[in-house]
Amino acid sequence: MKEILIQSLKEIKGTPKTMIFIYIIIYFLWGLGMNQFGTEMEIARFSYWWQVITCYILYMVPISIVLKKYNFFNQYAYGLVAMGILEFLGYWLQTSYVYPNNILDQLFNPQNFSLGMALFFALYFPAGNWLVNKVHNLIFKN
Repeated sequence: MKEILIQSLKEIKGTPKTMIFIYIIIYFLWGLGMNQFGTEMEIARFSYWWQVITCYILYMVPISIVLKKYNFFNQYAYGLVAMGILEFLGYWLQTSYVYPNNILDQLFNPQNFSLGMALFFALYFPAGNWLVNKVHNLIFKN
């Protein structure tokens, strides 16, 4: 476990600062947008706006960087584990609010809500890595 953590920290430190900056900007805007969408559609929202920083930047950005070397399926699979933990903790600690009888509850039933959220948000890792790479290459042509 210690070796995995050390290797992950090396990957994060080895990532160009310009790319980390792009990750932070994209994930922050993405998080604000999704939190607003979840609020407007009355699906779910963070209890506090600043949770966008803790979840999207401090949690998801480092995981994305560690996963970027993998193919789509592996990024999604590892991302599913990461998002499953995050979703579980968010609802258990009540730092995320789920609107009662929301559209996803109606479609899939309330027992499947957090599973559906984890399955959806796990796509952020391969999609985010793809987007950050494209934007970084556009701005900082190699």
